[in-house]
Amino acid sequence: MTKENICIVFGGKSAEHDVSILTAQNVLNAINKDQYQIDIIYITNEGEWKKKENITEEIKNTDELVLNDVEAGEISQLLSKGSTGRSYDAVFPLLHGPNGEDGTIQGLFEVLDIPYVGNGVLAASSSMDKLVMKQLFEHRGLPQLPYISFLRSEYEKYENNIIKLVNDKLTYPVFVKPANLGSSVGISKCNNEKELKSGIEEAFQFDRKLVIEQGIEAREIEVAVLGNDYPETTWPGEVVKDVAFYDYKSKYKDGKVRLQIPAELDQDVQMTLRNMALEAFKATDCSGLVRADFFVTEDNQIYINETNAMPGFTSFSMYPSLWENMGLSYPDLIAKLIDLAKERHADKKKNKYKID
Repeated sequence: MTKENICIVFGGKSAEHDVSILTAQNVLNAINKDQYQIDIIYITNEGEWKKKENITEEIKNTDELVLNDVEAGEISQLLSKGSTGRSYDAVFPLLHGPNGEDGTIQGLFEVLDIPYVGNGVLAASSSMDKLVMKQLFEHRGLPQLPYISFLRSEYEKYENNIIKLVNDKLTYPVFVKPANLGSSVGISKCNNEKELKSGIEEAFQFDRKLVIEQGIEAREIEVAVLGNDYPETTWPGEVVKDVAFYDYKSKYKDGKVRLQIPAELDQDVQMTLRNMALEAFKATDCSGLVRADFFVTEDNQIYINETNAMPGFTSFSMYPSLWENMGLSYPDLIAKLIDLAKERHADKKKNKYKID
């Protein structure tokens, strides 16, 4: 049987560069190499693309994936064909943050007419921008907590007015977030005005636009969605924390969180969460994979927090773990996502691009 030709892309010009490399290690060690011929492309922090072909051995250390001894190549040429000499059956981008899950690289794959895993340009960009995402959720009628948003240039000019707006519209604690970043990078929990100003300063290091959200005493519940036109969902899982909030360090370095799968919730609440996850998936025209994140209060009030168009995808991350609970193993999940990428690409080929 001829192996399918797959290219895994990781790294990138993003604060989540190292997370991407860790994800690539996990996927490369799990993917069925009897079924797939694997090439990799590493994108450096400076944006250079470096390629290594025919990966067959276990990746024991992430340092093996930092291709410092490989010459940078021209992007379209690297993506034109694989080590077999054939075009890629699919590209699997394992990129987090700007230039990776925000629609930019998805646009490149569209222009080059390459099947790729995950969400398309619109879904990726709207899911990445927390403000746009919230506006689409509002249009869909999904319940959310109060929030405000503003630009760095606006804050520099109207700092006092914006601080007053936060104090008038929201109550502490609040969460300050870069609008276009994931993995909890740059997020601060603020309990007073002094911490608010510090949090804003921190977040503006990572993006020109911020979202400030109302804090709430609630459980953090997540649902995985998989599919294209007819997506399916998992039973919900819960993020159980030993820290004030689920930040980058507690996610990837300290191990101060654990995943409760499935979450201990009433059956009706679980079904509502699954249905809302599907609504969120459709609200941003998603395909492939999405993790929908919710807050659930003690009296079972539900608020959607966000969708993540490229959720954490290491073998121990919530998204694969939720599907493992549904009976879909990590290697089989990878294969399913590749199949969905090819399915979506074939469906697009039905479109006419020439007027007779």
